[in-house]
Amino acid sequence: MRIAFSVLAAVLCLIPGDAAQGQNDQFVHGVWVWKTPILLDLPSRGEALRDFCRSHQINEVYLSFTSQNGGAAEQQEIEKLIALLHKSHIQVEALLSSADADEPGKHRDKLMAHVNEVLSFNREHPHQRFDGIHLDIEPQQRQENKGPGNLAFLPNLLDTYHAVLVLAEQNQMTVNADIPNKFLKGDVSQRQALLSSLPRLTLMLYELSSPGDGQSTAAQADKLRQASTKFMDLAYQGLNGTNLAKLAIGLRTPDYQQQLPDMLKVVQDTLSGNPHFLGWAWHSYNDVMTTSQ
Repeated sequence: MRIAFSVLAAVLCLIPGDAAQGQNDQFVHGVWVWKTPILLDLPSRGEALRDFCRSHQINEVYLSFTSQNGGAAEQQEIEKLIALLHKSHIQVEALLSSADADEPGKHRDKLMAHVNEVLSFNREHPHQRFDGIHLDIEPQQRQENKGPGNLAFLPNLLDTYHAVLVLAEQNQMTVNADIPNKFLKGDVSQRQALLSSLPRLTLMLYELSSPGDGQSTAAQADKLRQASTKFMDLAYQGLNGTNLAKLAIGLRTPDYQQQLPDMLKVVQDTLSGNPHFLGWAWHSYNDVMTTSQ
């Protein structure tokens, strides 16, 4: 009887930790990886990426993939990297970028060709396939789209999102897209269309702070709490429907340097109770590689 009680007590002691782990697992913890061929240059770099993800509880990697990755030998290395990450229960999304893929015609067609390259890769490597597509389309960078309130490009961008989503869902893949806070400053109808366009979006919450701004870490954390809450509320204000995207918050290394992991935790602690909160994402692993070399 005493032994049985001891076993029961031990099990009960484990429950809070397991529950906390389960709560942590429900959120996305992502990282961008650009210039994949450089990452594949040395065999040990795949293990270094995996270890980085493990040490920071990262469960999604956005791995840049273009036609430049088309060689058979390089695709084999990508397959090995995906296998390495999958063994650590890390999802891998093909990262596709463009400044003008919102525009119908040749620009959108070029992006869709890249999407089809990802699908071809998955067909040829069915056991170590990309789990999703991560879009970094930035029409706001073009001169004609500068200025507050200038969202004339939004309908075309959402058409591009839809075209990618159709192909992805046909192939059992997820889709996520990076957005600047400018996209959340539209009217209700524009935000409704945006938040209904994809199941996942990632808000790039950049340049709130910088290492040289003279603010304490506590002050930077407070500013981040206020901004993340503000933009999360702004995103969904006045919207309705059950198909609204979940929103992740992306932070970048230049803004916080070595404090970035703590700031990502601030985001999660602040927003974890919000049903629309997807998680956080770290931009980017390439910055970490540069500082470690």
